[in-house]
Amino acid sequence: MKKNESLSLRFLYHTSPGRAILKVLTNPVVSEKAAVYLSSPYSKWLIDYYKEKYNIDMTDCCKKNFSSFNDFFKRKKKLKLVTEDKAIISPCDAFLSIYSIYDDLSLNIKHSRYTVSSLLRDRKIAEEFSGGICCVFRLEPHHYHRYLFAVNGRIKLQRRIKGILHCVRPIACQEYPVHIQNSRQYTLIQNSTLGNVIQMEIGAMLVGKICNHMKSLTAVKGQEKGYFEYGGSTIVLLFQKNSVNLSKDFMKIMNTEIEVPVNIGQTIGKELR
Repeated sequence: MKKNESLSLRFLYHTSPGRAILKVLTNPVVSEKAAVYLSSPYSKWLIDYYKEKYNIDMTDCCKKNFSSFNDFFKRKKKLKLVTEDKAIISPCDAFLSIYSIYDDLSLNIKHSRYTVSSLLRDRKIAEEFSGGICCVFRLEPHHYHRYLFAVNGRIKLQRRIKGILHCVRPIACQEYPVHIQNSRQYTLIQNSTLGNVIQMEIGAMLVGKICNHMKSLTAVKGQEKGYFEYGGSTIVLLFQKNSVNLSKDFMKIMNTEIEVPVNIGQTIGKELR
């Protein structure tokens, strides 16, 4: 257990009364009510507290006044993206870790381990990515919580997996297989040179709502795909074997579980085929 874990989380996960309260907190009704509050004017007082606590840079924000905390959390900022035709970009501001995909790979995402197959809940699709590359983008509270398409292509499949919205802090993961329980959505994109690419969003406690636009059957690199409302969040990219050439700096961290900071729209690799 990390020393910096809060007393409240220790209480929730390591005492009988705490677990009883946790059962209530993860109830969908409670989550919905929390979402309503965070989207109401009554939550505006949280904005200044959040900005100060996480040192939020508002310089490029498209507006300065917000109707609720969630309105602030999902704020848009002005992006100046310049990408090459064959570049693969980071879909978000985050900490990035990278893994080679093989049959018995156990992914460690926010201290929870699972296979690509269990993540997708589809063994057949998972097999398409054997020998490929998995990129995990972990967002923290100070990050920008809107995200882009990382590649161009035709959208072949969109899937939503319901789950229990649950805390993603390490102390919680000692008790629960967290991301297996979390809600997630993924899009299967067919790219003319990369083949199939998976872009997945994962939500967390309490609200953790994933809001994808998905009005088109075409993915346009650099175009906004959606945003997270308040809650922990992660984005996963899956690439097929021999389809992508990662930048040298990112190749160095492959399979090490080391994380490096990336910015939204930053080139992380290029199409290999």
